Amino acid sequence: MRLGLSIGYSGAEMKLPLERVKRAEQLGYDCVWTAEAYGSDAVTPLAFLAGQTSRIKLGTGIMQLAARTPANAAMCAATVDALAGGGRFIAGLGVSGPQIVEGWYGQPWGRPYYRLADYIAIMRKIFRREAPVSHDGREIALPYTGEGATGLGKPLKSILHMNPDIPIYIGAGNEATVRLTAEICDGLLPLGLTPSSAHEYVPWIEEGFARANKKGEAKGFDNFDVTASVHVDINDDVKAALARLKPEVALYVGGMGHRSKNFHKDMMTRRGFGDAANRIQELYLAGRKQEATDAVPDEWVDEKSLVGSPDRIRERFKRWAELEMVDSVYIRTTQDAAVDLMAEAAGLAPAR
Repeated sequence: MRLGLSIGYSGAEMKLPLERVKRAEQLGYDCVWTAEAYGSDAVTPLAFLAGQTSRIKLGTGIMQLAARTPANAAMCAATVDALAGGGRFIAGLGVSGPQIVEGWYGQPWGRPYYRLADYIAIMRKIFRREAPVSHDGREIALPYTGEGATGLGKPLKSILHMNPDIPIYIGAGNEATVRLTAEICDGLLPLGLTPSSAHEYVPWIEEGFARANKKGEAKGFDNFDVTASVHVDINDDVKAALARLKPEVALYVGGMGHRSKNFHKDMMTRRGFGDAANRIQELYLAGRKQEATDAVPDEWVDEKSLVGSPDRIRERFKRWAELEMVDSVYIRTTQDAAVDLMAEAAGLAPAR
């Protein structure tokens, strides 16, 4: 089991846990992952970290599609990969949600399934430089010929001779997008995967493999990476540790999305916590955020986290390590001690 370290996106101030990242690299962690919402971006921190590290991979978990055109996403990925020495960048993509896409980026929500397919196809063409890039997709076309076009656009080939095999992952949690990811991508960042829910994803992934194989592309779990995520909090008081993680659950289930379209709430409902999900959303949207946080069940947080004493964390990590479909787990933590503990639990060999 490979390990990664997520540093997420910034709070009110932009601070990178540089020493924690360096320690993770020293301990043999495979990748450091960034994120973006509507504050700091996911790519710039990786450019900085590329100059501060030598081996650890650099992944976006995730770049939001609406934040960049596919050409710009490819340029960002290729630039950081080149600065890092090549073969280190992982382009993790995701659609975010309609509130951010339309409210922050000022773009229509549209048909994100087809937009993902077009976006990735264009990025592949740019990476490979086999010809000037053109694409006639259902959501994106190059050159652009729509409203306001001059008709002067022409297919172009990247000036930079970039790594043609930069891996592309998608962050996804619903059947259609997971299936698409397995069909056309190198890896999956499965939203909300836990040891007891991993079985949900297997048939979706296998359907994607089957579609790829019908097109003559050999796809299977042996050449497709599944990277899960888990919170880690060392604390002898388990209930206190769970309580520290509940505000984020309340935010995402209650407020990260519209009342009628919230992927996190839908997932919680699908897994048998529908009453709690409805209550969290009701309270959060009414401005009663602390009550929404208190309504988050301990069981929900404990299933998707590794909290408690070092011994409890080691024991519960075995459930993750035994997941045959999962190749890597990236941890989310603010504790330097947790980075060391997880390296020990996963049996990592320190980098040389």
